[in-house]
Amino acid sequence: MKLITFAGPPASGKTSVILKAGEYLKNQGKSVGVMKLDCISSDDDEIYRGAGVSVIKFISGNMCPDHFFASHIGEVFDWGLSQKLDVLITESAGLCGRCAPHLRNIAAVCVIDCLAGITSPFKAGPMLFFADYIAVTKGDLVSPCEREVFLHNIRLANSRAKINFINGLSGQGSSRLSSFIASSEEISTVSDKFLRFSMPSASCNFCSGQMWVGSNKSAGRIKWGGAN
Repeated sequence: MKLITFAGPPASGKTSVILKAGEYLKNQGKSVGVMKLDCISSDDDEIYRGAGVSVIKFISGNMCPDHFFASHIGEVFDWGLSQKLDVLITESAGLCGRCAPHLRNIAAVCVIDCLAGITSPFKAGPMLFFADYIAVTKGDLVSPCEREVFLHNIRLANSRAKINFINGLSGQGSSRLSSFIASSEEISTVSDKFLRFSMPSASCNFCSGQMWVGSNKSAGRIKWGGAN
């Protein structure tokens, strides 16, 4: 089974891009499934089901979605195998610029939209810096000059990734993304995989629910050990 990780800022168009690429894959006879991960709530699973895509949804709640992803990806992969999927796509929650649920030797896609600002590629963090493929959305809503500057900044932030403009409404450009997905390697397990980039390496009392603000001695850092 092929496993593809999708990450991107909130409202960048991840679901629309996945649906359009999934249409091409389904037309090629591929069975496609999606893991939808969000923090608070989501009805995107209903959108996927309406499009005939197998889907499993998780809500991370108070837990960081990246930590949730890393803890449950084995379970999700087993679900994909049980569904006899050819392609399993994991759609992360809209992430901050510090995290990225990309795995080593697993195809990684970042979705980013032009409306986020021309400097946003530098702020997207590891989810863009370590992606293999960058899908740029909402390019039709900015001027040609802004698109070129945006594209240039993406290349400065990640010079090795494939970059493609995709229209999430019409699907223009999504065939290239589907070809990238189709050409990715199949894997049999995720138990031997590692993250491409480490998660934030500390926790504090605020992470545990403290609400009192200000400088205090109790808000120290606890470094987590583990393999990188």
